[in-house]
Amino acid sequence: MLSPCYLLDETLLRRNLALIKHVADESGAEIILAFKAFALWRVFPIFREYINHTTASSLYEARLAVEEFGSKAHTYSPAYTDEDFPAIMACSSHITFNSLSQFNRFYPLVGADISCGLRVNPEYSEVEVELYNPCAPGTRFGVTADLLPEELPYGIDGFHCHCHCESDSYQLERTLHHLEDKFGRWLSGLKWLNLGGGHLMTRAGYDVDHLIGLLKGLKKRYPNLHIILEPGSAFAWQAGSLWARVVDIVESRGIRTAILNVSFTCHMPDCLEMPYQPAVRGAVSLDADAVKTSSPGDFVYRLGGNSCLSGDYMGSWQFDHELQVGETIVLEDMLHYTTVKTTMFNGISHPSVALMHTNGDVEILRNYQYEDYRNRMC
Repeated sequence: MLSPCYLLDETLLRRNLALIKHVADESGAEIILAFKAFALWRVFPIFREYINHTTASSLYEARLAVEEFGSKAHTYSPAYTDEDFPAIMACSSHITFNSLSQFNRFYPLVGADISCGLRVNPEYSEVEVELYNPCAPGTRFGVTADLLPEELPYGIDGFHCHCHCESDSYQLERTLHHLEDKFGRWLSGLKWLNLGGGHLMTRAGYDVDHLIGLLKGLKKRYPNLHIILEPGSAFAWQAGSLWARVVDIVESRGIRTAILNVSFTCHMPDCLEMPYQPAVRGAVSLDADAVKTSSPGDFVYRLGGNSCLSGDYMGSWQFDHELQVGETIVLEDMLHYTTVKTTMFNGISHPSVALMHTNGDVEILRNYQYEDYRNRMC
């Protein structure tokens, strides 16, 4: 295996896709892929066996939908610009506006073949990390109910509501209570309702039947609505890993750090932003401070990235042996919100991207070279 390398497992990916299709078929809702979490276009032919559409948040994502996925995007952006909007229209079947002012400004340009909607804010979210909470006080996302007129402006076909992050169906149930309480008087006059992303239905223990029941119940209450979900993480959840290599082991004040040929800030930014400590194959994840009190025979290490950012490291893992330079380290569940957010900070080599097919063969989808870094610079 190349190192460093993101390795997507086709068998695990298809398992997720099959479950997502099951939810869509049983509930009558449409589930589409959010590019903000996963956009490896070389595997879109696999996705097209299970879903038909995608969601975009920018012109480039909307172009990816048309040019590589083969269907127009459901597009939402916090703000559209005069320069980009004509091209966004050409790539979109649905366009959601973040504010009434954006709707009033751009709707006169929209053709009859595009369905327009408005993002609404139910002022309720159970997301605890404020960085990921779109309904936090003062949010820039969506229109609150008190700002909507009794009769919606002509041309608003749907509402878009996003307030989840790796959430379960019971959080959705509570969200729907708030959404219907605040916006129910308008829902019966709309054509569609997009419940956004963050529905982590492929996570072990997720109550899929409860989700299906919620969506069926919502449809029964509002038979006029086409219900849409646009998860990102759920599609690639635990479907791939990041393969790295130990390049040095350093010790300071009793803390041993295994330095890898990958970087948390460059290649796994959510680990630092959320933050969370990922699973490492063959190791036990410990409390972050365990590395400070362990003895050498405990084989407890901090893992460090190879950038010059001081905080490019993560907590404590216990191995069953002493790590050696050249040893492979596999960081699990590293396909969603990684390849879409990576940087080339420090000019660090970007991991290759590979697909392990159902027969076990590994296909290298992309190797990155110096020219990829150089061409991003001026």
